[in-house]
Amino acid sequence: MENVKYDVETGERLTRDIRPFTITYQGHSKTFDMPGWYPAGEGEATFTDEDLKIYDKAIKELKAEAEHLLLPAEIRSIRKRLKLTQVQAGNILGGGKKAFQKYESGETLPSRAISNLLRVLSKEPSLLNVLSTETVAI
Repeated sequence: MENVKYDVETGERLTRDIRPFTITYQGHSKTFDMPGWYPAGEGEATFTDEDLKIYDKAIKELKAEAEHLLLPAEIRSIRKRLKLTQVQAGNILGGGKKAFQKYESGETLPSRAISNLLRVLSKEPSLLNVLSTETVAI
C-alpha cells in the first residue's frame, strides 16, 4: 500500500499513520491507536474499512464498560463453565442459535439481561437446570 494519498476535497497530502484516538460514551472515555490517513496538521483524517473495524471494536468495548455488559471472553468462559455449546446457550438462554457465536466474536454486544443472566449462572450454575427444564417443557 502506498504511504501517501491526497484528500479528494482539499488536495491536502495525507500520510498513513497510527495515532492516539479518544472516544467518549456516557461519561466513559477510551484512547486507542487508530490507523488512518492523516494530514500533517490537525485536519480531518480518512479511514479505510479495515481502520473502521478497529474503531468499531473500541466503541463496543467502551459501550460494554459503560453499560456493565460482559465482554466476549467473559461470555465464552461462563458458557464453557456451564458446559454449553454456543447453539445450546442461545436456545436455552435466549437469542437464537447464532447469538453466542456473535457475542463471543464481538460482532454483537449482549443485552444487559443476557449479561446479568450469565453473571447469575456463573455464581449459581445449578439454576441452569431450571431454565433447561422450562425450555424443554415449552
